[in-house]
Formats: sequence, structure tokens, C-alpha cells
Amino acid sequence: MQDVINYKHLKYFWAVAHEGSIAKASAKLNITPQTISGQLSLLEERVGNELLQKEGRGLRLTDTGRVVLRYADEIFELGNELSDVLKGNSAVGPAEFIVGASSVLPKTIVHKIIEPAMHIEQDIRLTSLEGPVDSMLADLAIHKVDLVLSDVPVTGAFSVKAYNHLLGESGITFLAAPAHARQYAKNFPMSLNNAPLLLPTQQHEIRKEFDFWLSDQNIHPNIVAQFDDSALMKSFGQSGLGLFFMPSTIAKDVCDAFHVRPVGELPHIKQKFYAISAERKIRHPAIAAIFNAAKASLFK
Repeated sequence: MQDVINYKHLKYFWAVAHEGSIAKASAKLNITPQTISGQLSLLEERVGNELLQKEGRGLRLTDTGRVVLRYADEIFELGNELSDVLKGNSAVGPAEFIVGASSVLPKTIVHKIIEPAMHIEQDIRLTSLEGPVDSMLADLAIHKVDLVLSDVPVTGAFSVKAYNHLLGESGITFLAAPAHARQYAKNFPMSLNNAPLLLPTQQHEIRKEFDFWLSDQNIHPNIVAQFDDSALMKSFGQSGLGLFFMPSTIAKDVCDAFHVRPVGELPHIKQKFYAISAERKIRHPAIAAIFNAAKASLFK
């Protein structure tokens, strides 16, 4: 046997040995069966002997496999003990909680989604990142972030094994500087025809929904500007250059912060919000707090 055994390969073997099959270990570890099979082959090559053999529909340990499993049990038991000690040791400091938010999401709603995590009993240190959702999901896959917030669910197109947790959905409300709000509130939403609009760019899922609605209603607004950054769009709206929309659930907060007024709501155009994690069942206390608060109040 060569000198160095890869710890990750050993972990995969340990999971397969205890679960009884590669398929069950794959589900538990959130890793594809092909990946586990490949890593097991590398471990057996490193060890110099077979560790598992097929038996019926399952697998059985070889003599070498039983020896390796005995040591693996001790290694991972010690690892769990170390984890428990560190969790209970206040000298270690707060646990880091890293959230990646898709850059298309309004900052106000990201704040409202994340904030409940700051009020859990466990002492955590929040790190909030922002970027394209595919980049955030790549970081989730290698455990550089704990949670990704997005307005679109993860699908097979992203080539990442992750789980969608729908936080909720919201209609949209148009807002504007007071003079515009008074003018266009009359006969809303037909008043949007020829109205000066500030809109998110086409990369935003909600923009696609809105464009479809405009076509269906035969409404033709004057699109003054388009923005990737919702904060910049709100600033332009505040200055009186046009109407803009936000999720209805944060409309009041935006009105208060930017001194704008509501024009009207389109409740049937829904923007959805997802928390995407590497775990099917939510166990992380900060993620659980986010999910529960979103369901109970933010998107009630």
C-alpha cells in the first residue's frame, strides 16, 4: 500500500460501506453515483486490493475492506468529536454563515430575507456575497457558500446538485416620485401605455414576465432606461425620470427609503424567491430561520 490515502476517497468508501450501496451513499452525500464509483476505484488502486464486492443487489466488504472500515470508523468518530468540541467552545468565536445572493435581486428584499438569521441563538458571523447565480451555485457546490438566494430555481442546466426551497412569491407594485404617482395612478394599469418606465434588464426573470403581460394587454410604454442594479433604478425613479416596479412585499419599505409613492399593483405578475442549499432537508439553524420567517411573515 502506498503512503498517502486521500481523506475524501476514504469518506466515500465509509459512506458506501455503512449505507450498503453506492446509490444510497450518493443520496446521503449529495454526490453522483459515478463520482463515488470513480473515487472508490482510486482508493482501491491506492490500497492495492478490492474493498467491496458485488453481492446480489448490494455490496459486501472484502477482508481488506473490513480492516479499512475499522480504521475509517475511528477516524470519522474522532472527526465528529472534534466538530462537537469546536461547536461548544466559545473561544473559537462565531460560526461563519456565507450567503450568496443573485445580483438581480433587490437589496431591500435580500436584507429582509437574510435578517432573521442574525437573531438565532447560535452566534454567527454573516458574510453576504453577490454575483451571477451560476457563479454563486458553483461556490455552493464546493461549500464556499452555505446558501444561494435567487429568483429562479436551480435546474439540470446548472450541472450542480442542489435543492430549491421556495421562500415565497410576490406580486409587483409600480412606484414613482409623487407627481408621477398622482398622474399615473388614475386608470392604472392602462395608464402605463406611453408612460415613462424604468425597467430591469432582460436577464431578470420578472422582466420577461412583465413583457409578456404588456404584450397580452396590448400596452406600449415608453421605456426610458433599463438597469441591472435595482438600487440605481430606484434612484432614477426617485429623481422623477419614470415609474419603476418592486416586489409588493417591500413596496412600503422602498417608499419610505426613497420618498416615492405607489402607483398601482399587478398582483398576478409573480416574482418568486428561492433559497438554494446543498441539503434536501434544512438543518442549518440560520437557513431554517430564514425559511421559517419568509413563510410566516415576509411572503405570508
